[in-house]
Amino acid sequence: MSNQNLLERSLKAVWHPCTQMKQHEMLPLVPIARGEGVWLHDFDGGRYLDAISSWWVNLFGHANPRINAAICDQLDRLEHVMLAGFTHEPVVQLSERLSKLAPGKLGHCFYGSDGASATEIALKMSFHYWHNSGHPGKTGFISLQNGYHGETLGALAVTDVALFRETYAPLLRHGTHVLTPDWRYAAEGESPKDYALRAAAELENHLAQHHAGIAALIVEPLVQGAAGMGMYHPDYLKLAREICDKYQVHLIADEIAVGFGRTGTLFACEQADIAPDFLCLAKGLSGGYLPLSVVMTTDKVYQAFYHDETARGFLHSHTHSGNALACRAALATLDIFEQDEIIAANRIKAHYLNRAAQPFTSHPKVKNFRNCGMIWAFEVKTSDPAFAGKFFQAALKQELLLRPLGDTVYFMPPYVINEQEMDLLVAGTLQTLDSC
Repeated sequence: MSNQNLLERSLKAVWHPCTQMKQHEMLPLVPIARGEGVWLHDFDGGRYLDAISSWWVNLFGHANPRINAAICDQLDRLEHVMLAGFTHEPVVQLSERLSKLAPGKLGHCFYGSDGASATEIALKMSFHYWHNSGHPGKTGFISLQNGYHGETLGALAVTDVALFRETYAPLLRHGTHVLTPDWRYAAEGESPKDYALRAAAELENHLAQHHAGIAALIVEPLVQGAAGMGMYHPDYLKLAREICDKYQVHLIADEIAVGFGRTGTLFACEQADIAPDFLCLAKGLSGGYLPLSVVMTTDKVYQAFYHDETARGFLHSHTHSGNALACRAALATLDIFEQDEIIAANRIKAHYLNRAAQPFTSHPKVKNFRNCGMIWAFEVKTSDPAFAGKFFQAALKQELLLRPLGDTVYFMPPYVINEQEMDLLVAGTLQTLDSC
């Protein structure tokens, strides 16, 4: 097998996601033969440091031997059984462990396949809770300006990224987007905290007027991913929790991208010392191995569905809900967190990379260099509408997989990255900046 052979076959047979396929006439696909640690290897001897964890999912490196072993062990026992009317040990163990780790008392786990599925589950569950609780008028949802929660129709209705929304607008329920707390939008001289307080005040003004018709507020805690890694002060989350309680509105924390240590704590909500009504998890949940998502919620929500009438139950399903192989991968991932004290180790790595990345703070092309846990980002001063594609191609020549979001370059590497690899990441990104 060669790179060229696989590339030609893929272009004929595969419709790639989030892609204008015609662009691959000029920008070739990158064929991958295997992965090891932070590295992806092609068929012709090339390698690429996976600095974005393959769309933010890979936590402990490609072909991690401990996760591999857990999946192989499970494969000899049970690969899958439907979760309607049946259960199995891995899904019970995972639910129990997640409930102990999550903030607050989120003791009930409902499984899906991916992040957008988790968003759909949380939205439907919130709406149905209010319906079962005698508040059928609470049918609306609010989300943050520039928020992203997935691309299925329900998730897209609470997403505020024009590129994804505009074409499908006629298919979407109406939703309201309130002011983002992303500190890049702060007024001159306004601190990130003060701007977060101002955004929270606008949220309260909106709920004061419209809460009777609103089921839930959905947010990406601390970091808005698709908005270009927009970061904000945790006080916004603390106030959002108080405001939602005041006006009887659910708080949905979409930690699909930011959960499992990405922001420096296991869950981003911990930094505001709050617990949501619904916690959505995916991506890193299975270590990046297999499709798996979960929505965690409270006993209060669960009890609103517990009834003799079938129609009052949460009648939602996914064929591979709670898949045994995916749950074993997730359990192995949690084992690594615990046994290797990953959160503490990540703080040391973040400190090292922040020091190594100091040249970005004074680079003439860079603005808004920022960091939150194991996420780094900066904007590049450019007027070139093709910047993202050109930067991606130039980074490949430096053996780096970087996929800018517009003019935002970001790092979200696997947690197994070492100091030498972090130095390569910084040096290669600087070379790429200077060449674009």
